[in-house]
This record gives sequence, C-alpha cells and structure tokens, in this order.
Amino acid sequence: MTNKKYDVVALGELLIDFTENGLSEQGNPLLEANPGGAPCNVLSMLQKLGDKTAFIGKVGNDGFGHLLTKAVQEQGIDTTGLVYDNDVHTTLALVLKKENGDRDFAFYRNPGADMNLKEEEVDESLIASSSIFHFGTLSLTDESVKNATQKAVKVAKENGLTITFDPNLREPLWRSLEEAHEQVAWGLQQADVVKISDNEITWFTGMDNYDEGIAFLQKEYPNLKLICLSMGGDGSKAVYRDIHVAYPAFLQEATIETTGAGDTFCACMIHTVLENGIDHLDEEKLKEMLKFANAAASLVTTKKGALRVMPTKEEVETFIENFKR
Repeated sequence: MTNKKYDVVALGELLIDFTENGLSEQGNPLLEANPGGAPCNVLSMLQKLGDKTAFIGKVGNDGFGHLLTKAVQEQGIDTTGLVYDNDVHTTLALVLKKENGDRDFAFYRNPGADMNLKEEEVDESLIASSSIFHFGTLSLTDESVKNATQKAVKVAKENGLTITFDPNLREPLWRSLEEAHEQVAWGLQQADVVKISDNEITWFTGMDNYDEGIAFLQKEYPNLKLICLSMGGDGSKAVYRDIHVAYPAFLQEATIETTGAGDTFCACMIHTVLENGIDHLDEEKLKEMLKFANAAASLVTTKKGALRVMPTKEEVETFIENFKR
C-alpha cells in the first residue's frame, strides 16, 4: 500500500492458551502452554505472507510473559510496543474441546496483564509508521486497556491508516452481553474492514439469515467498506459495496482443533487489502481472497496451537492445488 516501515500494527491481548494434548498415565488431561491471543495470531500469519508487522500490548513480567515475548519475536513480529507489568501476571486461558467439537474457554484474567495496558504505554510512532491498524474487542473489556485502544484508534485515524476489526466475542470476559454489544458497535463504527463469524453476526444483529445480517451492518455502519463472514464448515462470504462473493470450506479429516482458524482467515483478508488497497477490490480478487483464506484456516485446524504453526503462502497454494472435493 505504502512505503511505511510496517504493513500492519495490532493492539490487544497476548496470552497463554492451555490446550489439551493427550492424557497422563492417570487419565488426566495434559495441557500444553501454547502462545496465543488473536492479534498476534493474525500478525504471525501476516509475517508468513511476507508482511512487516508490530504488536502493542502487555504481558506480566513473569515466566509466561517472557515465553510469549520470545515466541512473538521468533515469528518476526516487532515487539517494541510490548510492555511488562510488574504487579499483574500474564493472562492465561484454558481451551477445552466439547463433545461437538466446539471450544470452551476458561480465562484467568481478573486481572490479567493484557487488560492493564495504559494510554501512555501506547507507542504512537508504531501506529504512525504503519499502513493498517488492527484490533478486537478483548482490548475493550476493561477501562484501562479500553482507553489505550481508543487512543490507538484515534492515532490511526489521524495518520490515515486503514482500520480492521475482529469482534472476537468471548462471553466470559464481559460483565454483560449488553456491554459487549456496545463495544462491538463502537468497534464497527471505527473500522473500514470487519471480519465477523457466523455466531457473532447472529448474536449482534439478532438475525439468523446471514445475508440479512450483513445488509444490516452495511446500513448501520456505512463506513465498513469490506465485510467478511467466516462460517466454519460452511465456508465464508465477502461483501464489498454491491459485490457479494462466497466460497466453500476446505473440509478435511485431519482437523483436530479450530483454535486460530478465524485469526488465520482474518490475516489473509488483511493481506488482500494490503496488496490491493481498500478501494481497489473486485469480484475476482475477493474470490481468490476467500479461497486462500479458507484453505489457510483449514491447514491450521490440523495443528495444535496457532501462533507458531501458521502456514506459508507456498504451503497454502500446494494444499489448494492438491485438494479434492
């Protein structure tokens, strides 16, 4: 898009996802400490696609915080904007799989370091040096980090960045769903691009028909130039102005968990905007975007974790070429 130092800067949560990884000799579930947090998952995939990224956030000055810093740096993500909290520990999440395959999240975040990010800790120069600013709603759940996010969005707008948004609803982290609805609405008002999931659009709009839900978003938030809807096994949709495109999912038996699939999809969407500019998309480009994003997301579901296992562009292209429906 431009010759700025960074392509994408993201602000938000960085945490440890404890995910199931077999059983012990006693039959107890073994939990693996996977680096996680949607914003850095997105940045990790963008790095694999050749983009330059930076992260703004907060972790505890503890073992997990330093583990996360190392993991993020290993992906090539700039951590200049990552700060440490000496009083509050790194946020943790237990990710357990339900019988139907869905995930159940239990967060240790009351408080957690990520929600303690302060306005004055936001590195404005990182944002000004980027083309796209990305954020989600987990940085809107509490006053301190909400103020930091609002400041970052203001700086992004002042510097003419394209703003991308992922509602990423995690019900246990909100005092009420009414508050969550208010903050998602605020995020939608700020964004040029949104990636939203099927359950989120139904919850937010109250509409079971996805096309009607998308039409509602277009009407209520005319600032949204691109709306992408991820629908899990049903594929995805993209709406850009009056162009509607859909693409089926790449379903495969090798899938073991869906953690990070939505973040992978989101990164591919952002990469397409980077490559073409938000004002220069068309039906063919959107179709290619959805095909690539669906395939990349499918590949991630075959691995445990997300941040450290994002596929390369070549791996995704090979997967698409060899995939048989």
